[in-house]
Order: sequence, then structure tokens, then C-alpha cells
Amino acid sequence: MTKNNNHTNNNPFVQPHHNTQFNRALIVIHKITIQVDQLTENIGRFVSWFTLLLMFAVFLVVLLRYVFNIGSIALQESAHYIHAFIFLTASGYALKHNAHVRVDILYRKMSTKRKALIDALGTLFLLLPVCFFIAIISWDYVTRSWLITESSSEPGGIPGVFLLKTFILIMCAVLILQGCAELFRSILILNNAWNHQQKKGVNV
Repeated sequence: MTKNNNHTNNNPFVQPHHNTQFNRALIVIHKITIQVDQLTENIGRFVSWFTLLLMFAVFLVVLLRYVFNIGSIALQESAHYIHAFIFLTASGYALKHNAHVRVDILYRKMSTKRKALIDALGTLFLLLPVCFFIAIISWDYVTRSWLITESSSEPGGIPGVFLLKTFILIMCAVLILQGCAELFRSILILNNAWNHQQKKGVNV
């Protein structure tokens, strides 16, 4: 493979083949990967601000209950809502930053291309099928909740259980989206078309 000295950090795409159509396909998935990375990064940064709101809600629950002896079902449920919103909506962000729990005793010692192959197979045969499965079996569960505008079973609770359940589908969507980006990245790495100096989520 001939190295081109003109490739810099400003041009993260490395031309790996002389096949024009194949190169065009790689360029397309490279652009898609970068754009999805940026979208996921923006979502993650936006959602992260809600951790402050969650801390404040939990603080109020504890303060009102143990200091003023006041209980609020709505406030307690709001903490559950915010928590669900954070970890379900930011699941794609966690995937992008390899923050999900994984066993990598052998993986960490592998070469970059072997890691890319494992990531591609794992995404294609495990992550994406599981996400689609969860979305399919949850669809009726969520839509029925919307049809009856399901609310809390507790007196004084939040009348928005249908919104809470919707976060399940949001989780599937963001994981599928970022999962495709990870799959594309692995394909690019396997074809020597990904510059590792290019950081995830950086526009080019």
C-alpha cells in the first residue's frame, strides 16, 4: 500500500484502494460515522445536565421527608423519570465511549484490526439484534400506554407513565444508531480507511 504524505489530521479519511466505487462507499460510511458520532456526542452532553436536576430532586426528597416530615409522591417519581431519561437516552453515548460493561480479558491484547473484527461481529450479531428485539416486544407495551395516556397508580403521582415507557424505544433508537456507526467504523478500520488520530465525534 502506497502512503500519501498529503494526508493530515484535517483529512482523516485514508484512501485504501484504487477501486473508485469501493472508495466512494467507504467515504460515504465514513461521513455517516462522523455525523452519527457528533449527534451522539451532542445528545450525551445535553443529557448530562439532567444529572444535576436528578441530584436536586433526590436532595429535595430527602430534605422534605427527613427534615420537614413531608412526603411527595410526584417528587419521588420525578427522580425515577429523570434517572430513566438519563441512562436510557445516553446509552448510545455510553456505547460510543465504551462505557458499557464488557469482558475484555483477551480483547485488550488484540491488534487494532482484530478488535475491529470482534466489534463488528458483536455489533452485527448481538447488539443490533437485541436492540431490534427489545423494540419489537416493547412496541405494543408502549403504544397501549399512549392510547390510555397511562398515569401513575399512586395518588398524587405523575400522570405521564406513557412518557416513561417511551424511553425504552428511545434507548433502542440511539443504540441502533450508534451501533451502526460502530459497525461502520470497524469496517473502515478493517479496510485501512480510518485514521485513528481522528477523534470520535469531531467534525471534519
